[in-house]
Amino acid sequence: MSKGEGENCGNINITVKFSGRSIPISIAKDSTIKDLKSHLQSLTNVLPRGQKLIFKGKLLVDAMTLKESEVMNGAKLMLMASQGLHQGGGPLLKEAQTRPISRRSEDEYKKSDARSEVVMDKNRLERWKATGVVALAECNLKAIPDEVWACGSSARVLDVNNNCIQDVPEKISCLNSIQKLLLNANGISDEAIHWEGLTSLKYLTVLSISHNHLTNLPSSLGFLTSLRQLHVANNKLTSLPNEISILAQLEVLKANNNRITTIPARIGECNSLNEVDLSANLLSELPETLGNLHNLKALYLSNNGLKRLPSTLFKECLQLATLDLHNTEITMDVLRQFEGWEEFDERRRSKHQKQLDFRVVSSAAFDEVSKCQFLVEVVLSDCQEN
Repeated sequence: MSKGEGENCGNINITVKFSGRSIPISIAKDSTIKDLKSHLQSLTNVLPRGQKLIFKGKLLVDAMTLKESEVMNGAKLMLMASQGLHQGGGPLLKEAQTRPISRRSEDEYKKSDARSEVVMDKNRLERWKATGVVALAECNLKAIPDEVWACGSSARVLDVNNNCIQDVPEKISCLNSIQKLLLNANGISDEAIHWEGLTSLKYLTVLSISHNHLTNLPSSLGFLTSLRQLHVANNKLTSLPNEISILAQLEVLKANNNRITTIPARIGECNSLNEVDLSANLLSELPETLGNLHNLKALYLSNNGLKRLPSTLFKECLQLATLDLHNTEITMDVLRQFEGWEEFDERRRSKHQKQLDFRVVSSAAFDEVSKCQFLVEVVLSDCQEN
């Protein structure tokens, strides 16, 4: 669109410079600076309150319109981002390449040939059958060895984390008694998983496919009716399937560090959920049905563009004691207006006190506990400042 065309239709065309990028934007000329920041949120991952827009050496004020700020057609603005105030995995800078999976170098593998020979001895199949544990993490595998399928119903755990496996074949169904399947950090793409085989594993309780390249989860996920833990963090997911509601025994859902923009309303039917991690995604709102998760104890929502919470969250989720809202638009004043806030506040304080009383543990261990369990204190103090 030319400059003249942009003005004729009520819009102006401007360019925002941000970390080596030039972002072209067409926006109504009567928009406010706040409107422009909201528009930039999805393009940069930087929350509006973390954005500083500069034009002709002046810091632009949220309440003023573009016209009042003398931002005309063809203007060039500079965006500066406050550290930490972002949604998703961080600000979108120049075109980012997929971060390589951290594994040992080829030289390190060569140095460990002796170790590999021990692991790959002729008796390993018998050992797998006897223990039920097929442990093949960090073995530089490009495919799941054929011997694994010979384990059949003897296998209870298959751990192939941190390899280069590019195919999860349909014949994985022959491991019909498997309970834990660990496929983390293999660079797996959507087409690499043959879900018709995987979803026939009726006893599977833990499915962990984090740190891969998945962009979607199929509706057939709902066939894993025994699933209690689903780990899909650090992928490229944009949504979760409605069929997640069928997973009545699901207790833990970790889908942090993805590109998820919406959560299906039917997640409220997952009555067993007690821990949900949706941090570092692109969420602007959550379904009201989240309040139906009466067993929910911990909810992690940091680094999202959230401005509000489900109205019944504190009223209905009576076991909720950990809530991470770090780097969202939700302030302490907003939280205090929710029905059930006082009861939630009492539960989190009680949990805090119990941890303080637990001083019999070593100081080092206590430090690690405090980092995780006292997170809500940090979150709420951040909210207070805002």
